[in-house]
Amino acid sequence: MIPKQQIVHLPVYQPGKPIEEVKKEFGLTEVTKLASNENPFGCSPKAKEAIIAEIEQTSLYPDGGAVKLTAAVAEFFGVETNQIVFGAGSDEVILMLARAYLVPGDETIMATHTFPQYKHNAHIEGATCIEVPLKDGTHDLPAMLAKVTDKTKIVWICNPNNPTGTIVTHAEVKQFLESVSENVLVVLDEAYAEYVDPATSQFHDGLALLKEHKNVILLRTFSKIYGLASLRIGFGIGHPDVVRCVNQVREPFNTTRYAQAAALAALGDQRFIDDCRQANSEGIAFLKEAFDRLGLPHYPAHGNFVMVDVKRPAGPVFQGLLRRGVIVRGGHQLDFPTWLRVTVGSREQNETFLRTLEAVLAEAPVNA
Repeated sequence: MIPKQQIVHLPVYQPGKPIEEVKKEFGLTEVTKLASNENPFGCSPKAKEAIIAEIEQTSLYPDGGAVKLTAAVAEFFGVETNQIVFGAGSDEVILMLARAYLVPGDETIMATHTFPQYKHNAHIEGATCIEVPLKDGTHDLPAMLAKVTDKTKIVWICNPNNPTGTIVTHAEVKQFLESVSENVLVVLDEAYAEYVDPATSQFHDGLALLKEHKNVILLRTFSKIYGLASLRIGFGIGHPDVVRCVNQVREPFNTTRYAQAAALAALGDQRFIDDCRQANSEGIAFLKEAFDRLGLPHYPAHGNFVMVDVKRPAGPVFQGLLRRGVIVRGGHQLDFPTWLRVTVGSREQNETFLRTLEAVLAEAPVNA
């Protein structure tokens, strides 16, 4: 049995350690997990009620077209229902885009470093990945534009970027779209968009750009600020022609009854979203102030996480935190050898992380 040659070198995704495993391994009773950019405040109570109400329908297949949820999302964003496609998380929409558009010999452009599923799924389809280094932790759109050729099929822009948390502005994205060929699909991955404060940033208006450019698709998810990560539901908003192509490769019943019901209820509780956004902004300010006090550089944070340079090899710091019951994402796993990515938690979680980090740093030598 011989697999596709383009997949034999691909790494298997390594998730962060689960809380129960860390407790068992280190003999801990309390663990603070700030590694996966989950919402520390959970999900809307209305979403929980919707999940419970759906239990009696467990034996029935879900709505394969997610009709009610599609209508609600279309109304919320002011688009047509034929502009929306759902996936098991926005990860699956990425997979479907690669499946629909990429074949061996095609090129696809992305930043390095950014969300790894762009590269992963492109490789599966046999496409060539063109990676453009970040500039000060941010997408270098002019450099990415310079790499576009007649072989380029998709350009991926993660905004805010994961793992750095930085953004490119509306003007920068607009200029890129006005310069790139309309035959190139531009994916604006907005998984963390709900966390961005428009009053303090120049974040791109994806919906406005979509109206002007049919070669744009926006990615959104219910996993982050909506707090439905375990249910795996996300979506794309694009031109009807693009969405139709993606639907042609979509698996039937790819989102569950529970996910659809919870997402519909969560979308209707924007008060919960506003509260989470405010608490996240306060958490970012709290962490940044502490990092400044400790003399630790950090990238501007526009999502629900902060990337911080601990000025020491990240591996030992990560392990030191882990032994004390704090799980973060080590930069050594992300090709940032002295950095950590830490999810913004509740005030109590943030305080626990900082207290533990200071103890670990006191034991770890600073890089020369």
